[in-house]
Amino acid sequence: MKLALDIKRFRFYLGVGAAYLSLWLFVDLVSHPEAFRLWASNEFWRALYIVIVNILFFEYTLPRLSRKRIFRSAFLALGQFFLYSFGLYGWRYLGIQLGVHTAFKTYSSFPEGVGDQFGAGVFSVLFFGIIKHIYDYRKLKEAAQLLRIEKQEAELNYLKSQTNPHFLFNTLNNIYVLARDKSELAPESILRLSKILRFMLYEAGGAYIAIEQELKIISDYIALEQLRYDTSLHVSFNYDVEDIRQALPPLLLVPLVENAFKHGVSETRNQPFLDIHLSLKQRQLEFYVKNSTETVLAERHVKENIGLSNLRRQLELLYKDYSLSVHQAETVFTATLKINLSSHV
Repeated sequence: MKLALDIKRFRFYLGVGAAYLSLWLFVDLVSHPEAFRLWASNEFWRALYIVIVNILFFEYTLPRLSRKRIFRSAFLALGQFFLYSFGLYGWRYLGIQLGVHTAFKTYSSFPEGVGDQFGAGVFSVLFFGIIKHIYDYRKLKEAAQLLRIEKQEAELNYLKSQTNPHFLFNTLNNIYVLARDKSELAPESILRLSKILRFMLYEAGGAYIAIEQELKIISDYIALEQLRYDTSLHVSFNYDVEDIRQALPPLLLVPLVENAFKHGVSETRNQPFLDIHLSLKQRQLEFYVKNSTETVLAERHVKENIGLSNLRRQLELLYKDYSLSVHQAETVFTATLKINLSSHV
């Protein structure tokens, strides 16, 4: 018979055995205070056997009981019955012979003694079984919670891995336009892109950044995009933040700004504009992005691109209290993001 038991599991049974022993010691202290020392010796001797036989039952016998292998199951059940009855009686007798167990009770017959010990064995199974069930249930919930967190982190990392290249692709496309037209602004655009790449490589890898850094990357991105446009593009970017050191997941706000340029401003032929406002007070973040579009009335239905859909899923994984709404008017597109930063999962 091979029985594998890790150290944590063994400590668990020792803990339950200690609780089982403490229970009986309390009973003996109340019932037999005058001979408590002798009764305590009996309980220690019995608890030693009870712990071993219950480890055997719950870790070896019980997992192997099966209807498909009825003969083996019957043999194992019979063996366990023997340990809880005849075995416990024999353990008591051995303790008496060794002088570590005091026979306060004399049985009139062997079956009476075996039956009495079997009752104690059944109680120990119930005691260990109830505690083990609670322990295993909690461990199962912890494992499920850990698995859920790991799955969410993996999905969040995947979404970021999608969003960041998407963001860079659009930026490189803008630089390509400048280079194709042999614009004198191409070198400056590459320099600005290098700053954004440096941020993404060295600053955006963690779980949080200061809101000040997010504002800086948005400003750099706007400046990079503006190189493509003449003075006809009007950009308004303002913010009201009570503490610029407050933490925020990196690049959480950038997709809305990127979306405004790629699917709004870049497609606007007359008077393109972009209005951005950020408010952050008492852990309540409100981010508004309004941009010009060329969408006609018949096309007001909003079809979310990869940037917006990824952002929405990231918010689901990161926060419990948030809202992201988009509205398409005749020539204006508005995105509104509200987050209770204290509701982070």
